[in-house]
Amino acid sequence: MKFLALSDLHGDNSKVEALQQCAGEIDAVLVTGDITNFGPAGKALEFINMFDVPVLAVPGNCDPVDILGVLDSSKAINLHKNCHEIGDVNFMGLGGSNATPFDTPFELTDEDIEESLERLLDECSGIRNVLISHAPPYGYSDELPVGHVGSQAIAKFVNRFALVVCGHIHEARGVNTAGNTIVVNVGEASKGYGALIITNDNISVELIEV
Repeated sequence: MKFLALSDLHGDNSKVEALQQCAGEIDAVLVTGDITNFGPAGKALEFINMFDVPVLAVPGNCDPVDILGVLDSSKAINLHKNCHEIGDVNFMGLGGSNATPFDTPFELTDEDIEESLERLLDECSGIRNVLISHAPPYGYSDELPVGHVGSQAIAKFVNRFALVVCGHIHEARGVNTAGNTIVVNVGEASKGYGALIITNDNISVELIEV
């Protein structure tokens, strides 16, 4: 199966059509948050309605909390603290981020992150588990000049997933490995960045740019 992964639009959908064309035929879109730039929540509908395939989405820390209601009432699949299976891939989602210095609208405590991931893995674990998370795990695709700023809570669970798809840290776009786990920070879709994920016998990730 083939998936287009996007993140960090911040309300700018100008590159989305070109990213779709670059991706070609896909089975679903994976969205790792910051669909809007601090709202309004309804802005997310403009993005979601650009696709004719399933859209699996979590919010980012710069999305208002009421975006969850918009996702629930839209044709998208709200993955925040939820799971959804496509083929043999079991997607689990966690939106928002660990604490930031900026007091953004959608931040979670480490305790909330750990409890949510533990519950999802207990209730939803399948043949091939993939985490769709706005925040990267600490130490992987999360580095700024000041050091690593990802979620230490997510890092505790990283090896229980075959793949972690994230965004949040714009400067840390790239693909890393944590043991047998692939971690991809897909970059800012507003700048024409994304990733193609193919799940056959193995999982492969290709960064794309338009």
